[in-house]
Amino acid sequence: MATDGVAAEGTPAEDGQDGRQELPEAPAAAQQIFGERFPVALRYTELLATAGVQRGLIGPREVPRLWDRHVLNCAVLAELLPANASLCDVGSGAGLPGIPVAMARPDVSVTLLEPLLRRTTFLEEVVRELGLDNVTVLRGRAEEMVGKLSVDIVTARAVAPMDRLAGWGLPLLRPYGQMLALKGDTAEQELADSRAALTRLGAVKWSVISVGEGTLETSTRVVRVEAGESPGGVKAATRRAKAARAGRTAKPGDGARGAGRRRR
Repeated sequence: MATDGVAAEGTPAEDGQDGRQELPEAPAAAQQIFGERFPVALRYTELLATAGVQRGLIGPREVPRLWDRHVLNCAVLAELLPANASLCDVGSGAGLPGIPVAMARPDVSVTLLEPLLRRTTFLEEVVRELGLDNVTVLRGRAEEMVGKLSVDIVTARAVAPMDRLAGWGLPLLRPYGQMLALKGDTAEQELADSRAALTRLGAVKWSVISVGEGTLETSTRVVRVEAGESPGGVKAATRRAKAARAGRTAKPGDGARGAGRRRR
């Protein structure tokens, strides 16, 4: 279900004989956004352009625009995060937006949640190589994590339509948390189409905002959904209560950071 230039599962990377295109020089905005972690961001983008393409996580035609359309487009989400927040990136794929956010905001604890083994293996390797000690890789589906994982922020990019995404993401939030979904030109329409679902899932406020203005040539459009006292609605609240009684609610960052937890 990957879109927006991210290769679909099982789709070979095709563009000429070896699928390779040249990665352009990092734009000036990258230094501004990542600061002292710019060398780490540079290495991550190189990994996307090489191993990410070879393993089918990134479409080869996206390599020339990896910085602008993917890495920086995601990293500016950092502007919206409170200090020392916990974040879950649902359907993380190649680590977008979770890894750019983690690089830009080392104070934020990031969980990359991804159900596919091939992708979690890539994420684990990347996190280890980059030394991102604020990132944990977790293999699983969002609906399986209700009552096991609870965070301040849920992010997602190119995962699913807004109503379905809200059903996966909102139940993972703590009370009064928020979901940030990168939606591009479809943001307003998707939000309008999902109002009833958002209300049913315990959302109390939603809007479309732009981040990265004045930093990026094209700002990032984000649907921000703010949850109330019971994120995910009645069913999610029941599952969380049951998990709490069983004493199995996980804290973000539990387990070996970057090592991941695999369920084969």
